[in-house]
Amino acid sequence: MSAAMVATETVKDAVRAACRAPSLHNIQPWRWVFDGTALQLFLDSSRVLPTDRAGREAIIGCGAALDHLRVAMCSAAVRADTDRFPNPNDLNHLASIRFARMGYVTDGHRRRAAAIWERRSDRLPLQSPMDWELFEPVLRNRLAPHDVHLDVLPEDTRPRLVQASQLAESLRLYDSTYHAELRRWTVPFEESSGIPYSALASAAEGDRVDVGRMFPAVHHTERRVRVREDEATIVVLSTDSDTRAAALTTGEALSTVLLECTMAGLATCPLTHLTEVQAAREIVETLVGSDVVPQVLIRIGHAPAGEEPPSRTPRRSLDDVLEVAVG
Repeated sequence: MSAAMVATETVKDAVRAACRAPSLHNIQPWRWVFDGTALQLFLDSSRVLPTDRAGREAIIGCGAALDHLRVAMCSAAVRADTDRFPNPNDLNHLASIRFARMGYVTDGHRRRAAAIWERRSDRLPLQSPMDWELFEPVLRNRLAPHDVHLDVLPEDTRPRLVQASQLAESLRLYDSTYHAELRRWTVPFEESSGIPYSALASAAEGDRVDVGRMFPAVHHTERRVRVREDEATIVVLSTDSDTRAAALTTGEALSTVLLECTMAGLATCPLTHLTEVQAAREIVETLVGSDVVPQVLIRIGHAPAGEEPPSRTPRRSLDDVLEVAVG
């Protein structure tokens, strides 16, 4: 299938879905270019935060968007073949994507694409995930194509993980750059980027989530009061190195975990504050118990039945993130 046979509108729809991927503070650090031959994914370095100096977390977000794009294209009967880091002289050029016709679209393809629009980051306390022993093998199977390690942290490691989370916050107590970033990217109104107040936990709600980033306090009626403490299972995605390529594949694996959980009716919340501070990251390394680099943790659990899902965070307009240069 030649690229010319891929309708521009199909590419636009897929990029729109790809941009529903999560990113640090919802900064959306991606830029796409479609020239009629291939779709290019770039890291938008202007959106990399000062505290993310190497751009690791921004690239993780781009990796999640890349996997979202493949999922969206599959639901349109188009396979997205990906060449990662195609230009050794431009490490911000993360991927070049070409297309080929798929023979058949399954219900699984359609359900996964639908999960892109259903997924939310749930920062409220969660109930424990039911039937985890049945779901975990499915999750590991889906992650097999990615060069990423999945570790499920046992419940008896929770106190140590809580200590790591508190340590990460304590070491940044007087980091004015970090706290300025949090203020900048948490907004009281529905803007095109950042995290709106409606998606944040109040102080009382946050007190019931023992492993989570501390955002600026918001004020609203306390929600999910029946869940007295967070019972989420916490998993860690790790890589063998700390390169840009490792960050990109981590993001792709993160997308896989989040969408698979959404399809299974589970709520999720990615956590990266524990891997931003070296001392906390080293604690997570000891909990994983192997010679790997922890990249991102994920809380996985059940939201109480019958309640409204968390608000969907906004996204930048397609014109802001996609350049179409078809002659």
